Amino acid sequence: MPELISQPISILAIESSCDETSASVCVDGKILSNYIANQSVHEQYGGVVPELASRAHMQNIVPVVHQALSTANCQLSTINAIAFTQAPGLIGSLLVGAQFAKSMALSLNIPLIGVHHMQAHVLANLIMDPAPSFPFLCLTVSGGHTQIVLARSPLDLEVIGETIDDAAGEAFDKTAKLLGLPYPGGPLIDQYAKTGNPQAFRFAEPQIPELNFSFSGLKTSVLYFLQKQSPDFIHNHLHDLCASVQHTIVNILIKKLKKAVQQTGIRQVCIAGGVSANSGLRDALKEAGQKHGWQTFIPAFEYCTDNAAMIAITAYHKYLHQEFIDLDASPTARAVY
Repeated sequence: MPELISQPISILAIESSCDETSASVCVDGKILSNYIANQSVHEQYGGVVPELASRAHMQNIVPVVHQALSTANCQLSTINAIAFTQAPGLIGSLLVGAQFAKSMALSLNIPLIGVHHMQAHVLANLIMDPAPSFPFLCLTVSGGHTQIVLARSPLDLEVIGETIDDAAGEAFDKTAKLLGLPYPGGPLIDQYAKTGNPQAFRFAEPQIPELNFSFSGLKTSVLYFLQKQSPDFIHNHLHDLCASVQHTIVNILIKKLKKAVQQTGIRQVCIAGGVSANSGLRDALKEAGQKHGWQTFIPAFEYCTDNAAMIAITAYHKYLHQEFIDLDASPTARAVY
């Protein structure tokens, strides 16, 4: 059983799993700051370069932590624990955040909390007011993961469906590359889709059993379709192509979510992860909720992409249960929860 804690609980959290350096301060479950430094260096390469990401984290982490503490009007002496993203992610990026967090925890003689990145995406929904009550379902969609998670409590999460190949965010970005759009292409597809016809073109929707997903076939379908067209086809139909691709991906996601609700009987439904910032998905979830009587929860945009606030809120619940890790704990590129 967790110990009874009467004093305010202040958590400093660090997120460095990919190409965003972020720090956040959480006091008694309330986010007081959430500062994010993006890395534009990767745009010219069409994707995240791990070595460059690690170097940028080392440059950003001190000013980012300083800004988070300053915005929260918080002193290091009042911090009760340091949290960091332990897994999964780019190992070089994770190491920067992990070593920084360990050093701070050691110097301040306070507990260290390791957080699973995907667990944190789900619990980002607890930042909101009102927040979902347990149990709830969460569709977690990002560049590296696509999952349906059954959340029974903050620390009791079960993946009941996931992609068997590519993630939804990867499908957005790679399709964008086929369309000649710069990296990251997912947000551009969303932007152009707003003025396109989602029914203009039909692309493959894989029939995967149970609650699992597959997006590799969709990319192939788009590729073969474009190979049959004239050189100026993409330029002349870009908005319709983006709308059709987005409609297909969102339809795949919502269909599985409906199936998950039917199987579990749980009608509180959330979304999380970078792709949850997509306007088509957000609108589709609202529409499905109204049609089927779900209670839906959608995080604010700043809590959709990688951010330290979601690490902080997860660490807060871990602190309540005294779930700390030793200073010799290592980050890992892959992990399950």
